[in-house]
Amino acid sequence: MAFQISPGVNVSEVDLTTVVPSVLTTAGAFAGTFAWGPAGKIVLVDSEITLAKTFGTPDANSAVSFFTSANFLAYGNNLSVVREVGSASNNATSNTATIQVRNSDEFENTYLNMNNGNVFGPFIARFPGALGNSLKIDVCANTATYSTWNYKSYFTSAPGTSDYVANAGGSKDEMHIIVIDAGGMFTGTQGTVLETFAFVSKASDASVNGATNYYKQVIFNNSKYIYAVDPVDYVNQVGTWGTPAAGTTFNSPSTNKTTTLSGGSDAIPTQGQLETAYGLFANKEQIDISLVLTGDASVELQQYVIDNVVNSRRDSVAFISPPSSAVVNQAGQETGNIQTWLSNLSRNSSYVVADSGWKYQLDKYNNVYRWIPLNGDIAGLCVYTDTVRDPWYSPAGYNRGSIKNAIKLAWNPSKTYRDTIYAAGVNPVVSFPGQGIVLWGDKTLQSKPSAFDRINVRRLFIALEKSISTAAQYSLFELNDEFTRAQFVALINPFLRDVQGRRGITDYKVICDTTNNTPQVIDTNQFVGDIYIKPTRSINYIQLNFVAVGTGVDFTTIVGAA
Repeated sequence: MAFQISPGVNVSEVDLTTVVPSVLTTAGAFAGTFAWGPAGKIVLVDSEITLAKTFGTPDANSAVSFFTSANFLAYGNNLSVVREVGSASNNATSNTATIQVRNSDEFENTYLNMNNGNVFGPFIARFPGALGNSLKIDVCANTATYSTWNYKSYFTSAPGTSDYVANAGGSKDEMHIIVIDAGGMFTGTQGTVLETFAFVSKASDASVNGATNYYKQVIFNNSKYIYAVDPVDYVNQVGTWGTPAAGTTFNSPSTNKTTTLSGGSDAIPTQGQLETAYGLFANKEQIDISLVLTGDASVELQQYVIDNVVNSRRDSVAFISPPSSAVVNQAGQETGNIQTWLSNLSRNSSYVVADSGWKYQLDKYNNVYRWIPLNGDIAGLCVYTDTVRDPWYSPAGYNRGSIKNAIKLAWNPSKTYRDTIYAAGVNPVVSFPGQGIVLWGDKTLQSKPSAFDRINVRRLFIALEKSISTAAQYSLFELNDEFTRAQFVALINPFLRDVQGRRGITDYKVICDTTNNTPQVIDTNQFVGDIYIKPTRSINYIQLNFVAVGTGVDFTTIVGAA
């Protein structure tokens, strides 16, 4: 308590109920190519349905990225996705201008609060990509033209003057806006109405029930398909549209205005652009992830993820697959191709898990079959393992290693070939008659023999380190004395005892006393806690001995003799 100057009673509370928290071990991360959606920005996705709504259904360019993500989401519900686009990937616009607005932050910073001289027209597609060319926007901004408007049935009455503008002495600010899938590229049906914006205002300060009603801001806040950039007739309306309500009679076009977007284009991102996208996951203080999917990443991009994401963070695992050219239609060359692939990776890391190939699965959106790399599934099996057991269980084998949504494997390695690639750290995925397709290995790519060359041990330590380091932050700025050190030990022991009871470790010891917090350590404002762990190991090899004995033999005389 604080020193008191005059007599009195001071009451204070000291909270000694801190516990070691649970941490998220099922959060995935992926960066890739998609047909639609915000680019250069992390978006949390919880299901394949949300994935399709946010990033569009797959096409030829985006199928591998889409299904790598969707396959992961078949096992879990937490995937952070970054869409990346090439430099020539443009938003569809109202005229021939080319523009790339990758996400809402870029639009807000550059275009939301300015009129642009009709450079881009009244509207642009919300995201880059050819999908935007399917959009048509129709606007009724005049009471007199409402009766002849093709889309009046979607609204209750004609636009006029809002209460807000009328109370400010203005008039004629209201309009209706409707967004249509003219080309049918979003819905599969041409002319489908995607969204409507009723009675929005031309006044920049207009509001309804305390929320903005200015049409640009309403569309910015709520549309999934477009941004509003300029008045629909820039020359005649720029003088009033976007001005404050007070005393303003807003210009109204003499006809209803139809805008069809065009010029949207797709472009494959470069290696450097994809590295930038994955770089958004590098800072563990900004985003919490555990499992990094790589899709059909090149060797160079896989190396970037290894070096600059998982090895840097040291709290997540990357999942990689060989290129399709190594295993699809290779007719006996798969083992050598995989060894060549590995030789091009600087791969001595326990934070990397490699699998043996690709699977064949149905693309239900296009009614075709596609080859998809398995790394999304292998990461998903870790999520499934966390759900039914704990992170320190192996995701391999019949109990937890069954691959979903697979018609067949590009390569189904036999025992001889499994031995070869497993020795190199590649986990075979195998199709067994009557058992389906199963992950048949649980190694990391650490070449040095140790406990960390197994997935379950690596993920055990990630879970322990995340939990305990989070709890340890509450010791920062406390006094390095016997009480704080004893409190730290008392905090960690019950947590490790629980993990031991759940079969994660066989034994442990926590040391935090004067033996490791020496006077020199204390004087340099440091605090040391040594935590010794004996991890449990997964079974990789089973030896069964069957011994035939004579009818009259007593088993007690021969047990152990064989």
